[in-house]
Amino acid sequence: MATIREAQIGDCADILELIQELADYEREPDAVRNTVPDLEAHLFCPNPQVFAHVAEDAGQIVGVALWYLTYSTWEGRHGIHLEDLYVRESQRGRGTGAALLHTLAEIAVSRGYRRVEWAVLDWNTPAIEFYDALGASSMDGWTTRRLDGAALEALGGVQAARS
Repeated sequence: MATIREAQIGDCADILELIQELADYEREPDAVRNTVPDLEAHLFCPNPQVFAHVAEDAGQIVGVALWYLTYSTWEGRHGIHLEDLYVRESQRGRGTGAALLHTLAEIAVSRGYRRVEWAVLDWNTPAIEFYDALGASSMDGWTTRRLDGAALEALGGVQAARS
């Protein structure tokens, strides 16, 4: 069974490798632009806005949970957004993913946060079944929207021009 712990700066190369494995699994192998220096700068700066826990087994990083805080205006409390949860394929079925989620749930409960949320690709049936078995529910009726690339630049340029 893997041990779950907060990530340390020396874990960043392994974390990046896991991020790339996740991108490969999600059929986006060329999408990762992140770097080890980026991870070091964001995870270990004086006031980090993103956090990571790793699963370690026999001295090897075999899983990761990358997350950040959200805020619910309706609840009036923070929550956790799980950006990435990934366990190496060879380690799946051993409780590692559940242990990582358990750790985030413990953090949420101990800090008075109201929820832990994440997105999962609609074709990722094994992940959906895993999350359902843990008691997670679907946010039916909601769709994720994203503003990036040229559209972000165009809108940001308009906003900047108005300032």
